[in-house]
This record gives sequence, structure tokens and C-alpha cells, in this order.
Amino acid sequence: MEHLPALLCVLLTAVLVWGEATNRPTVRAVSKTGAATAFIAYALVLGAWQGGSAPRWIVVGLCLSMVGDLALLSRDKRFFLGGLVAFLLAHVAYVGAFVTLGMSNYALGLALLPLAGFAYGVHRWLGPHTGELGRPVIAYILVITAMVACSIGALAASPTQARWGLLVAAVLFFFSDLCVARDRFVAPGWNNRMVGLPLYFGAQLVFAYFGAAVT
Repeated sequence: MEHLPALLCVLLTAVLVWGEATNRPTVRAVSKTGAATAFIAYALVLGAWQGGSAPRWIVVGLCLSMVGDLALLSRDKRFFLGGLVAFLLAHVAYVGAFVTLGMSNYALGLALLPLAGFAYGVHRWLGPHTGELGRPVIAYILVITAMVACSIGALAASPTQARWGLLVAAVLFFFSDLCVARDRFVAPGWNNRMVGLPLYFGAQLVFAYFGAAVT
């Protein structure tokens, strides 16, 4: 029964994808809220909040991600900016988890080299389309890049199964964010959400599962 919230999240994500494809706002709102609630419940059922500082940081990240989900239900620019801030703080919370676990500074430095180049490429791709949101988007790119780098640093310090899982979650979250950015700034279309939503909710479930187990 402990995996029931994860199953519910997967099912609601499928409903959400259908709601996006058929342009049903009520279905989108209900399924997205339910799926986000489910990934938080999954972490709590697995005991993440009782698991120490790093798992608690991950629960905080999951909760902030849900706030971002609710904000992005609207296409209004103000809500988008609010969602951007909420997701940025979620990434900061995940960075907090990796820092708490301890990291290999050497691996972190090595990871930052290619990731910085990739982040620059993302900025060049998005920059001409972001308008007045240019600076917040740059800040967001820096934070999500730092999150992935820190997940690599934490894994290198202690290559456990749980830390491998958290690296996978960080990468999935990173690419789901690129789908959101493409949809918002570059080429709007439901196909972005068809890819991005499963990546995103999958990332949160992986964070919930391995976050509860990480030491």
C-alpha cells in the first residue's frame, strides 16, 4: 500500500496529458493538483520527513514544486513568474539536500565544466524570446544547472543506489524544465507538455522514493 500514492500520481499524470491534448481546463486543474499531492504523499508515506535533514529538504522541494504546479495552471504572466520563483526555490531545496549529504568538490568542479557550457547554450536558445523575464530565466538556468552538478557531487562522495536515483531525478527535472521553457518562450504547443509532464512527475516520484532512502 505504500506505493499507492505513486500509482495514483502516474494515473493522474496520464489523465493530465489527456486533458492537455484535448484542452480541458477542469481536467487539467484537478489532475495536476491531484498528481502533485500524490508525489508529496508518497514521500511522506515512505517516511522522508522522519529520515533526517536531506530527506526533509527533498520534501520541502516537493511542496514548492506543487506550488509551482498550481501557479502554472494559469497562462497569466504574473502567475508564470510566481511559478518560476516556486520552482527555483524547489531546486534550491534539492541543492540543500545534496549539500547536506556531502559532496565531492572535485567531482562537482568537473561536472560544472560541461554543464556550464550546456547552460550557456540554453541561454542562447531562450534569450531572444524571454523579453522582460530575461533575468529571472538566467537565474533559473543557473540554479537548475547547479542542482544537477550538486547531484553528481553527492553521488561521487558516496555512490549508493539512492544517490544514483537522485541524480536521475535531477536530470529528469532539468529536461522537464526545458520543455516548459520551450512551450512558454520558443514554440508553444501541446507536444511540449506531452513530453515535459511525464518527465516532471516522474522526476518528483523518483525524488520522493530515493529521497526517503538516501543517507
